[in-house]
Amino acid sequence: MDRRDFLFSVAAAGAASLAGCRNEAPPLPPGELLGTSLDLGHRLRRGDLPPPSETRHVPVLIVGAGIGGLSAAWTLARAGFGDFLLVELEAEAGGNSRGGRNAVSAYPWGAHYLPLPTREATAVRELLAEIGVLQGDPHAAKPVYDERYLCATPQERLYRDGRWHDGLLPTAGATAAERRQYRQFADAMDAYKQRRDRQGRRAFALPMALSGRDPELLALDRLGMRDWLLAQGLDAPHLHWYVDYACRDDYGTASAAVSAWAGIHYFACRTGEARNASSDTVLTAPDGNGWLARGLQRGIAARVGDRLLKGALAFRVAGGESARERVTVDLWLPAENRGVRVLTEQLIWAAPLFLVPRVFDGHPALKAAAAGYSHAPWLVANLTLSGPPTERHGAPPAWDNVLHGAAGLGYVVATHQQMRLRPGATVLTYYRSLDTVNPRQGRQILHDTPREAWAAEILAELERVHPDIRQLTTRLDVFRHAHAMARPLPGLIFGAARQRFAADGPRLRFAHADVSGFSLFEEAQYRGVLAAERTLRHLGMRNIAVMYGEAG
Repeated sequence: MDRRDFLFSVAAAGAASLAGCRNEAPPLPPGELLGTSLDLGHRLRRGDLPPPSETRHVPVLIVGAGIGGLSAAWTLARAGFGDFLLVELEAEAGGNSRGGRNAVSAYPWGAHYLPLPTREATAVRELLAEIGVLQGDPHAAKPVYDERYLCATPQERLYRDGRWHDGLLPTAGATAAERRQYRQFADAMDAYKQRRDRQGRRAFALPMALSGRDPELLALDRLGMRDWLLAQGLDAPHLHWYVDYACRDDYGTASAAVSAWAGIHYFACRTGEARNASSDTVLTAPDGNGWLARGLQRGIAARVGDRLLKGALAFRVAGGESARERVTVDLWLPAENRGVRVLTEQLIWAAPLFLVPRVFDGHPALKAAAAGYSHAPWLVANLTLSGPPTERHGAPPAWDNVLHGAAGLGYVVATHQQMRLRPGATVLTYYRSLDTVNPRQGRQILHDTPREAWAAEILAELERVHPDIRQLTTRLDVFRHAHAMARPLPGLIFGAARQRFAADGPRLRFAHADVSGFSLFEEAQYRGVLAAERTLRHLGMRNIAVMYGEAG
């Protein structure tokens, strides 16, 4: 399907739904079309920003207050270093972990859960202990977690063949041969979970930089996940659907285009345990991972005060290619209609890497490396309902609800953790990966499609399983992520482009999840912590508590 056909199908679905509304259905609910600062992004592309009118000197500058930037600032603050400035383009920090709130509930605009952290994810556990969610020793093999953040059961279900089923792997009606393939796949993933490389590292760790490096493991990155399945003799259609769903959900990309290393990492890296929860339980809250972003911000403010400058676009970075020259960063403050030049000794770039060719002056090797990346577009919608929707037969309502064969990935329920005795108004957060077209076309679709067309299509999709959802929806807001996440295509994870960004420079280092090759909270936090530790070392502060050392 090309972009024109896709746009026609969206518009046609919207028109059909609107036509039906004139006869019997209520009008589309009100709402907003939201997203990252598209206007400023387009202005950055045009390059018509005026020169700065003021110059400031800051020892350490962090650009980007997503999880990577917040984690870098958090690490500096924990070390007692507060002479830094953290700048963010958007009105709120958090990046893909931001959330919203209305009179009914808080809700996510992006990432919505955190797997139980493994023992390698030291910084994640330290943060969870600091904010009181992990109780006791953060380094224990099986910590105890605050029950309010452990996802309440039932955790997930799948709608297929006219009814809801427990879990996400389609098992109803599966033949004996298909079930043998399910078991073969599960056994292979269990073997990878247990495997260690020749140096004793887990084959698939989280953070990924701590994973094994045996040649046969690295070779998986040169193969597509779908091809890997077929090479194992795994051709069951429902198994392929399940793996494809996982890749689309975490990477915004179909399994045929995802590196087999990344595809296996999804299933084999999540080995965290807890004393009071099963290993497949996730940590979540009504606003998704917004609580984690707020925890980082509180930790920074409590130690060194407010260091965050919001509404600031970094539009030029110069210098820093050698230890002899400081870094110059030009910022545009649209609310004040003026620019500021920041001279800094150390720059931590925690913004997405697709911006590097547009912003960096010089640095040809970095620009070439950034060109080796591809980013997936993504759509999130929050539907506020006056009451719970009518249920089809099968498994009871769950937190994560996936629709087999649908354009979207399904929805999570923001009020699920409240465990109400009397269900009432709620918010459903709907996710959609635009992986049926190439990323450039997907971004154009996000830009061109009006909210009303998205709302009509989303409601039509969800009416398959909740026939009264249109009547119950009082508001439907749509959020566009044009560059939601790096796509771990074959060759990226262990290729030269990513390794260049993972390296430590004399005055410049990178701290976005893109540096890991895919977007997970654990990866973004790891990159931020590591960048801050390296920065402190360059500043001569060697006696610091090191969480990740020199792993890259």
